[in-house]
Amino acid sequence: MGTYLLNLWKTTGLYGFLGLGNSEIVSTYGTEATLFGWSNVVMILVGLLLLFLAIKKGFEPLLLVPIGMGCILSNIPFAYIAGIDPSMEAGAQGAIGFIKVLFDAGINTGLFPVLIFIGVGAMTDFGPLIANPKTLLLGAAAQFGIFTALIGALALNLIPGLTYTLHDAASIGIIGGADGPTAIFVTSRLSKDLLGPIAVAAYSYMALVPVIQPPIMKLLTTKEERKIRMQQLRPVSKTEKIVFPLSVLLLCAILLPSATPLIGALMFGNLLKECGVTSRLSDTASNALMNTVTIFLGLSVGSKMEAGHFLRGETLGILALGAVAFSIGTAAGLLIAKIMNKIDKKHPVNPLIGAAGVSAVPMAARVASKVGQEEDPQNFLLMHAMGPNVSGVIGSAVAAGVLMACVPVMEKLV
Repeated sequence: MGTYLLNLWKTTGLYGFLGLGNSEIVSTYGTEATLFGWSNVVMILVGLLLLFLAIKKGFEPLLLVPIGMGCILSNIPFAYIAGIDPSMEAGAQGAIGFIKVLFDAGINTGLFPVLIFIGVGAMTDFGPLIANPKTLLLGAAAQFGIFTALIGALALNLIPGLTYTLHDAASIGIIGGADGPTAIFVTSRLSKDLLGPIAVAAYSYMALVPVIQPPIMKLLTTKEERKIRMQQLRPVSKTEKIVFPLSVLLLCAILLPSATPLIGALMFGNLLKECGVTSRLSDTASNALMNTVTIFLGLSVGSKMEAGHFLRGETLGILALGAVAFSIGTAAGLLIAKIMNKIDKKHPVNPLIGAAGVSAVPMAARVASKVGQEEDPQNFLLMHAMGPNVSGVIGSAVAAGVLMACVPVMEKLV
């Protein structure tokens, strides 16, 4: 009876949280399964914080609730929900946690980001961008943070204990686009070992757009600039909306095939919406498919916040660089808008919409509109901000294609 009770005690969560026993076990699959300790209590508290921000503060609840729950589930001792149970034989039913199955099937393969882009395309109206094409420049400018963070990651190699390859740096840099699916897609191709912290950083900064962007907006613009009222957008015909996704896809196929998986999925989803003859497919892509994949993706991303893999110096470096990249991308969009006003004084652009180029759709556009209305309640910028916002989605996908095409070649040359 004593032996039975002792073995039962060793399977309890309390035993795991106290950090008793070995620190890690190698399973029959050859996968390291870290056992637990106080650090997992810390990560569970982090998961609860994410739930608080989502439920109480309203910060991107559709993202943070699944991510927060994934974080909590992956840090429960001996549950192995996001890993492999080392006590079970290879192939045994239940040996592999259900979140690990989701992660391997959707994140490691890059499937979930592509499906998300189909849903985003079905929900996106490119009308504001078509009506005011120069806002494409604002979306492009906001990608400047990606390449700044890439250089910054390589510079961090000067710090003892930190080592980032060019593949790692490119994956970290893409966080600056504030586009979680793109960050996951690039990292799954270039640097799988960093997939967890990069995915968490990308989605965290997407959710924190209302916190991070307003101070930067107010710092780099004057009251007068924030009060600028823009001309009403012209109506966009149905033909233009159908031709646009096909034209973008054709250009991508000709100039940058490496970006085609993301751009192609985005434009396919948008074509379902705009062609007018596939309303059922469009509704499925923008609702059932989008919601289902968001749940799976959020749980998978949150599962990578397991303490043994997350609480490391490299992770902290990634989080810091992600914040820098996101801030620089926001600032670049604002500054390019101010430059555009110097060049074309007859058709001024409210610089606030430049911050929406970071592609966190539609949160960044809403934040730009809100900050503008704080200065002038009758200044409605939302539709104008959607132009750079959706162009930022295209811009981040293009930047991803450039990195995936160039980085492997450059690393061989180096």
